[in-house]
Amino acid sequence: MRITIAHLYPKEMNLYGDSGNVRCLCFRLQKRGYEPDVREVGAGDRLGDFDILFIGGGQDREMNIISRDLKRKSDELSYAVHSEKTILAICGGYQLLGSYYQSADGSVMSLSGALNFYTVGGSERMIGNIVYKTPFGNVVGFENHSGKTYLGDSLSPLGRVVSGFGNNGEDRGEGLLFKNTFCTYAHGCVLPKNPAFADEIIRRATGADLAPLDDTEESICHDLLIKRFS
Repeated sequence: MRITIAHLYPKEMNLYGDSGNVRCLCFRLQKRGYEPDVREVGAGDRLGDFDILFIGGGQDREMNIISRDLKRKSDELSYAVHSEKTILAICGGYQLLGSYYQSADGSVMSLSGALNFYTVGGSERMIGNIVYKTPFGNVVGFENHSGKTYLGDSLSPLGRVVSGFGNNGEDRGEGLLFKNTFCTYAHGCVLPKNPAFADEIIRRATGADLAPLDDTEESICHDLLIKRFS
């Protein structure tokens, strides 16, 4: 009943309190009798085995700091993604799983290449509350990014934007869902406000039929935010 959550680059990639997503997963796991074991994976550490991998958001500076170590972890990350391990990546963490990031000045940062997509830095920030539709319900969060992400032909977005910008502000796609890898630009942090999203991640990681929790307060918050920002 132990579930290992690997938190990749927790010091560098933790923008807007994204580590709260890990706390949310732990809470919901414990309520169902699981024993979450959070393992921080920093620069120089092996990724190792895990049930859930979490990567938070960060700015260009933080991405540059970890870029060299990221290349050393590229094979492990690619294997995890394609072997259907359960992964949640937020904003900059999402971008790390792609091929490259091209900044506004034209310089290119090579990334893990685990998935076939890329990000191009824009001159204007895409900032504000976002609502998007997914197969497991509407998701609400907060986005703040200048990077525009473009998915390869074999990839599909996690959801479709109702309000906000999403991946690039052009095609109405938001995030990415590939096998059991979930990527999104939604900070906030996103999982406490979207219990169905959190449970979809837990269900895939455990392979279990989850007993329902009392999400009355979470659902009230979720529904109010959806109504307000849609």
